[in-house]
Amino acid sequence: MTSKLIAAALGAAALLTLPVSTVQAADATGEWARPNGASKIRISNCGSSLCGKLIWLREPRNDTQNPDASKRSRPLLGVQIVQSMKPTKKDNQWKGKVYNAEDGKTYTGFIELTSANKLKLEGCVMGGLICKGETWTRTK
Repeated sequence: MTSKLIAAALGAAALLTLPVSTVQAADATGEWARPNGASKIRISNCGSSLCGKLIWLREPRNDTQNPDASKRSRPLLGVQIVQSMKPTKKDNQWKGKVYNAEDGKTYTGFIELTSANKLKLEGCVMGGLICKGETWTRTK
């Protein structure tokens, strides 16, 4: 009888820990709008990473600040600005690269899903010591 009680207790303990071990990462894929409303970005899977490209611009323009002169005449629409984001140890956060078309530079970047409809994006310099970011709102 004692072994049955121990087995029941172990079974109950296993059930209590089950939800913790089956927690799934939040879904950052979808369409997001910048807070100023100037653009929308579609975040999608690209292999084992997340990537994001510009899908809408209030004022369409070319990639004039790109350091590669051959790309300065290309339209910004369709350009991948969120690149190779891989999960970090922090829940709902990914790290990769962020291309800033306003200055033509690529930064170490982080995206973090802060709620189901809010995605914080940061671009960092000096190994992440100085970061600047904004929070995007899900549109789809």
